[in-house]
Amino acid sequence: MRIGVFDSGYGGLTILDAIRKRLPQYDYLYLGDNARAPYGTRAFETIYHYTLSAVQYLQEQGCRLIILACNTASAKALRTIQQHDIDPSIVRVLGVIRPTVEAVRSHHIGILATPGTVASESYVIELRKQYMEQNGTIADLTISQQACPMWVPLIEAGEHQGKGADYFVDKYLSALMAQDPLIDTILLGCTHYPLLLPKIQAWMGSSPVRIVCQGEIVAESLADYLDRRTEIERDLSRKGTCLFLTTESPDKFEKFATFFGTIKSQKVEFKS
Repeated sequence: MRIGVFDSGYGGLTILDAIRKRLPQYDYLYLGDNARAPYGTRAFETIYHYTLSAVQYLQEQGCRLIILACNTASAKALRTIQQHDIDPSIVRVLGVIRPTVEAVRSHHIGILATPGTVASESYVIELRKQYMEQNGTIADLTISQQACPMWVPLIEAGEHQGKGADYFVDKYLSALMAQDPLIDTILLGCTHYPLLLPKIQAWMGSSPVRIVCQGEIVAESLADYLDRRTEIERDLSRKGTCLFLTTESPDKFEKFATFFGTIKSQKVEFKS
């Protein structure tokens, strides 16, 4: 059985790349819902419907373990799907928010994310819960969120390396740091955002602020999960393959995804 990895667009490729480097022995099935991306500005019911259709498709393809490599889907659809739509004895669906939160150790935290993830307050809830468990209080915890509605469209359009992206990097980082100048950890709460990391680091200059990307964190969390869930791990196939699926034109998908190496994809369609 393959491990399924789902994202609303291209960003999940950053997660998949890290997972395959950490766990190269397994077989993977990646599904990008590029035709309906981005998810970040869509309503809860729409995100839930789209994510569920993807999970069901991956399950039909034989995936027993599915990673939602999308913060918006993890924030707005994961819990409902886990509680109402799947049988955990048949398939497990995991997200990226909890392992990311577990890697954060700070009491002045900044979050950069899509409008949907910010509105859900999923990171705020999980960070407060973790901090309370560790410290017995959240009185000295400061969490600042900044929605970045233009970042995903820039990345999806392949404009993230151009000068036009500089304006929006400055706009959102300036707004975030204005909320709390003592921020010492910034969490990139969207799997697309590592593609802007060079510009983010350039903006930060010599600042000691830690930038948290999700790829390696999620990969290490998955490795630990499989170590503890031997009944799932033993059923995974081990040929080191990866099949890429997209809901848009395979040619367009492959062109944009070339920074991860040569990718050949197939098109799939979902009913509205």
